[in-house]
Amino acid sequence: MTTPPALRQMRHDVWATDRLIDRCRALREGQLDLVVPGTYGTIRRMLTHIVRADEGYLERLGILAEPRIEEADTITLDEIEKHLATVRDGVERLFTQKDFDPDRRMHTRDVELEPWILITQFSHHGSDHRSQVCTTLSVNGLEVPELDVWAYGDAEGVIVPDAR
Repeated sequence: MTTPPALRQMRHDVWATDRLIDRCRALREGQLDLVVPGTYGTIRRMLTHIVRADEGYLERLGILAEPRIEEADTITLDEIEKHLATVRDGVERLFTQKDFDPDRRMHTRDVELEPWILITQFSHHGSDHRSQVCTTLSVNGLEVPELDVWAYGDAEGVIVPDAR
């Protein structure tokens, strides 16, 4: 069975957020509270916001019911990572549902839509805010991890040099 492209996209999204959290573990506590104008907020708040939104998209898709992570200035990377693990599991469960159809219109708490919208927004939103975290790191002279799809493919071992 082939892997649905949307599942691969969502797996990349979770991987990239996890890798960014790992990068931020090397920061001093005060560096998690760095802010750059034009971004969502502190590094800590942006990471929390990404994961909270991911939980929200999966909740609207009927996958998660657990309480979502709270956006607080005191949240730890361990707490963020714990919620990201729940998101990771939710992404896998989404695509194992026998009757899941990303094009079948559904009702969520406040709108009617096709699930592909939430799936696509999941990845777009995460990418946007990870970029803001990377901007904050870069502007402050801190190392930025490779989070693109090429880096993910390499990490997954699916990019192999041509032996010709």
